[in-house]
Amino acid sequence: MERHGGLRGMLPILFGASVMLSVAMGLRQSLGIFMPPLTAELAISVADFALAIAIQNLTWGLCQPFAGWLVASWGFRPVMLAGAVLYVAGMALLAGAGGLVAVMLGAGLTIGVAMAFASASMAMAVTARVVSPERRSTLLGVVSAAGSVGALVAAPIGQILSVDHGWRVGVMGFVVLALAMIPAAWMAGRVDGLAPPVSVPGGSDGLTARAALRVAVRRAPFVVMTLAYFVCGMQLVFLTTHLPSYLVLCGLDPLLSATALGTIGGFNVLGSLFFGWAGGRWNKPMLLGGIYIARSLAIAWYFVQAPTPESTVLFAAVMGFLWLGVAPLVTGMVAEMFGLRWLAMLQGVTFLSHQVGSFVGAFGGGWVFDTLGSYDLALQLGVGLGLFAGVVQILFALLPRPRVPQPA
Repeated sequence: MERHGGLRGMLPILFGASVMLSVAMGLRQSLGIFMPPLTAELAISVADFALAIAIQNLTWGLCQPFAGWLVASWGFRPVMLAGAVLYVAGMALLAGAGGLVAVMLGAGLTIGVAMAFASASMAMAVTARVVSPERRSTLLGVVSAAGSVGALVAAPIGQILSVDHGWRVGVMGFVVLALAMIPAAWMAGRVDGLAPPVSVPGGSDGLTARAALRVAVRRAPFVVMTLAYFVCGMQLVFLTTHLPSYLVLCGLDPLLSATALGTIGGFNVLGSLFFGWAGGRWNKPMLLGGIYIARSLAIAWYFVQAPTPESTVLFAAVMGFLWLGVAPLVTGMVAEMFGLRWLAMLQGVTFLSHQVGSFVGAFGGGWVFDTLGSYDLALQLGVGLGLFAGVVQILFALLPRPRVPQPA
């Protein structure tokens, strides 16, 4: 490793974290493919399925700080392995669902806990622990990019299996793919054998969990970033949950939703690599604000006109480029402010805000559609809040940074 044993020691850990993240995110982002046939067969509404996804996101967010605390106590490997096994179990529950309760337990609660234990925050924390501060942002972008590859594989597989053999077979295909998370989590867990992380000036490495939380919530940059992260989750989960249904309503080929999700995944790779590289060179809060504004403008452009296959793929490409680029930026900011010991926990706090937004995006979008018969109000709110969050993030980034107290 760069700091802990050379390249040979670093690559297996990063590879394991990347595969774990890729599978977890790819399968989850593709669940919207099954919404039209699943809701029709089980006689549940769009809002019911959206509520299950919303519960998944809220559970994920609520459990993420706790999962980060467990890492500091038990280590990464047992936590991530537990998450991988739960992920497989959740997909299996969904595949055998006979009604709303099983959908809630499988796609909602179980996968939500699994995501907290074995997905983005854990993969980012593992990466930050392995690499040097000089290369941290770039390699966070590389691992984040790997999280996009899963959608390139999962979305087409799920759509083809669902169309040819029914949605249950499609979900069983996801169960098979989810099994890859178990050896990947084991491999990434080798990070537990590394030397303790080096403290940063003004950080929280020497504090207890409660004291670290108190320090974090008193720092304005952390609070602003956390609140703006709400809008990020709201916009993205609204799209992954409701875009397939929207395309069907507009009379477009159901396979287009898989193409769109796959395109998002492909361009996500480019965006994650770019923003990981950019975060090591330019102001991270400014880049975050720019992402939120650009996303909101792209959503406004796409939904004010009747969708076509061409405009849908173009929209997916733009959104994909802006999708997971926030992950290396947020992780890098938290690591720079507070150090690495409590990184998974403090990043979990920011992610809780993200997932509350995800709950609103998934369930709120479904509720608005069932109540008003269209997604118009949900889209207007999503665009308006996204522009507001982006502007506030940029304005705050322009303020002078307070001087971090140095140790005596």
